[in-house]
Amino acid sequence: MNGVLIIDKPQGLTSHDVVNRVRRILGQRSVGHLGTLDPSATGVLPIVVGNFTRLAQFYMHSEKRYEGTIRFGFPTTTYDADGDPTAPAQSIILKLEEIRVLAAQFHGMLEQTPPPFSAKKIAGVPAYKFARKHQVVTLKPVQVEIREFELLDVAGDQATFRAHVGSGTYMRSIAHDMGQKLGCGAHLAQLRRTAVAEFVVEDAHPLEELESAARQGTVEHVFVHPRKLLPLMPCVTATDENASLIRSGRAVNLPEMSRAPRVKVFCGQRELIAIANRIAGTLFHPGIVFVDPGT
Repeated sequence: MNGVLIIDKPQGLTSHDVVNRVRRILGQRSVGHLGTLDPSATGVLPIVVGNFTRLAQFYMHSEKRYEGTIRFGFPTTTYDADGDPTAPAQSIILKLEEIRVLAAQFHGMLEQTPPPFSAKKIAGVPAYKFARKHQVVTLKPVQVEIREFELLDVAGDQATFRAHVGSGTYMRSIAHDMGQKLGCGAHLAQLRRTAVAEFVVEDAHPLEELESAARQGTVEHVFVHPRKLLPLMPCVTATDENASLIRSGRAVNLPEMSRAPRVKVFCGQRELIAIANRIAGTLFHPGIVFVDPGT
């Protein structure tokens, strides 16, 4: 079973918890995810199954979209609602225009320090393991890109937002840093991921829906159609002869793709058999083969 499906991750589960659930539901051992979501966050979690786990390399730097809520006047150890307070809560009344002026500082290429409770590694060990032991965690700032960060509304001490960010951006750190700039502290109260690369929340499925489809034998309807994957990469349907060569890892001529540096190669409409790289003229070599030779 090879494919990609989009799970609408529920609150309270880690991304690894979701992977384990999908393994049990599908009876498949080879399952992974594209982009970790914090346990308290919900939304788009793309899952790769079978040989399609090899697609992960193409999604390592995917952009993401979020919607969420920041609570001001209440900083926490984890920069989100799961953490312990680091200072007494303050009574804050936000003004939308003032908070939008502050939000404008969080746009473009920025230096951002990841949260101490994160998977960022220190000497090969995730930072959260040190933080849980109350050990001092010192993480170096990294450059991130924030393409959009719009404050939509305020109510009391909370502000709702919409964001479009580059890979590696922590919305928890944005909330924390905004609180620092205001001098009152803040944490990320709610977060929902609405998109990862081409995968959007409108196409996401609850785990319960996947379980129901597995019982009914209709799992294929839950998977993303392979031709929709990596939309910037053109598709080509191989002849039977070329498909046989590609399955064996051999180069083939694809005259209609003389200008493409890389293509998705299909056998028929739905079976993605390889991603091939152009090596000269119209000659393409399969860099990744998704089927076993001889199948």
